[in-house]
Amino acid sequence: LDDFKGAEEDCTYCLERNPYWFGAYQLRGAARQNREDYEGAAADYSLSLEYLPEDKITLLNMGIVNIELKSFDEAEETFQDLLRLYPDYTPTYLMRAAMFLEKGDTINAIQNYDITIEKDPYTSHSFAARGILYLQQEKYNKALADLDEAIRLDPYFGGNYINRGLVRYHLKDLRGAMADYDRVIEMDANNLIARFNRGLLRAQVADNNRAIKDFDKVIELEPSNTIAYLNRAMLSAEINDNIGALEDLNVVLTEHPEFFQGYYSRAQLKRDLNDLRGAEEDFKLARAKEAEAKQQIANEELALIDNPDSTEASGTREETDKDIDKFRLLVVADKKEEEKSKYKSETRGKVQNISADISLEPKFVITFYEKAYEVQRPVYYSALIDKANSTLGLTWKIRATNSEISLNELQVQTHFRSIENYSKLIEETKDNTFLYFGRGIDFMLIQDYAIAIEDFDKVVTKDPQFSLAFFARALARTKQIESNPDVQEARTRLAEASDRMKLPFIKEKRVGDATPVVPEVSKITLEYDVILKDYEKAIDLDPSFIYAYYNRAEILSIQKDYRGAISDYTEAIKIEPQFAEAYFNRGLIKLAVGETLSGLDDLRKAGELGVVESYSIIKRMQ
Repeated sequence: LDDFKGAEEDCTYCLERNPYWFGAYQLRGAARQNREDYEGAAADYSLSLEYLPEDKITLLNMGIVNIELKSFDEAEETFQDLLRLYPDYTPTYLMRAAMFLEKGDTINAIQNYDITIEKDPYTSHSFAARGILYLQQEKYNKALADLDEAIRLDPYFGGNYINRGLVRYHLKDLRGAMADYDRVIEMDANNLIARFNRGLLRAQVADNNRAIKDFDKVIELEPSNTIAYLNRAMLSAEINDNIGALEDLNVVLTEHPEFFQGYYSRAQLKRDLNDLRGAEEDFKLARAKEAEAKQQIANEELALIDNPDSTEASGTREETDKDIDKFRLLVVADKKEEEKSKYKSETRGKVQNISADISLEPKFVITFYEKAYEVQRPVYYSALIDKANSTLGLTWKIRATNSEISLNELQVQTHFRSIENYSKLIEETKDNTFLYFGRGIDFMLIQDYAIAIEDFDKVVTKDPQFSLAFFARALARTKQIESNPDVQEARTRLAEASDRMKLPFIKEKRVGDATPVVPEVSKITLEYDVILKDYEKAIDLDPSFIYAYYNRAEILSIQKDYRGAISDYTEAIKIEPQFAEAYFNRGLIKLAVGETLSGLDDLRKAGELGVVESYSIIKRMQ
């Protein structure tokens, strides 16, 4: 699940209790290796190998760690031991090739790839790795043959299509390159590399409008990608959208004030827009920045620009390379780990690679229906709901769930008939609060929230101790707000920082934003205050009702009272220590207020309890 810190801690606890459990050393070593604590990993692998000297996985990992530590002699010795014990174990040759590449020995690297493929011609990664090396050596026909075979063996790995697109580009097969990027985007519409590269190719064939759409998507997915802004600026200028081009260049020059070519371009745009004074200022600034660059030409970064390495020479850059001067270079996918689940269900395979929305788990509602979770979560006992099912005499058993299911036509008609039956009984026995409550639930299920609220009003008026009615009325009022188009926009603005929690590592940059308009939220604020009072009353009447704390925390987070929300989630967890959704939401809010370590601990606990979206967020934070 890629929660390497949690795995390391658990292994440490295990070894404190039993220092002779050698599998724990192996696992902790792997966790440390993934956290880039290579010395710690090497120490664990060494301890494991003292007792299990022929374990091939541990030997292989030891070799990899030594490569990372630049201990190439030790790595070679480990690989020799592996080859002596397991001469047909192909991962050894693959990692040995990686070691030679780190040393700059491409001849021996190719030889090891050749042996790997000879021994096992059915592993796509071997062909892909050799193909990338051929690409870097500009042996494009050989690279194409290897990547073709890699794709034949594994047609679902997007990185191979991206790299084959690069090869086809160098072979002047622009149509084939475009087809490869189209294929990646079909598999993953949010693939940044494919979007970026396709945008460059579209620009090259003067398909400017569609190229701009690709860069729009790149910027939407990665708002800090100034290279995409620069390319979009140039394309916007090509189609005479000088205002858009100017806005994009402003973003680029804010992040890269040393980029003198940008000032020259902006000067021309301002001249075209008849801003002659601004154009003159930018031109002078560009001349000054260019002079500074020439004086600092001995600086290593600037020297690399004038004397590019083999990657740049081949017309590519790596995705992590944000050098603004390389804005026209295609991106290579050789170091990007990109794995697609081969299962239809996203909860199989590596759940940490799911692109999960960063939003709070939904509120809990009382209903008769529930949609099954893909991964089993704990079942929470509520004495209040159990008592209601025993005493209220409802037609169906109510349950609390945050996995609602939409009613089908038959179910809707069933509840209309149920409402008619309740109405007849109410006419006969006007003081029966249970009947009003049951009818209120029916009205809420068919989304007639105003009438549901009226029924719950009657219940709490007749029986002020009916705690579940206060909870139900709060739910109905919340749903009424959510469904009311007159206040939906204001609610969205008010809830922006909570319903879709923005984590500290997500940076947003908008071009040309005006001063934000303060929404008229007085009405909606009053609505939420009334809802909070209902939840407060439900808690006063039954302090053990965890769902009231949980739902009140959601409202508090919408109102940006994050400390209050954390307090309510904490109280719910004290009552129900297995409350997965409360751990998840508390973790997100802690991340939002800067309590990163504690927030990650909460997300780990939520993941253990079945909220698999936690692992995607943990991976992004590590």
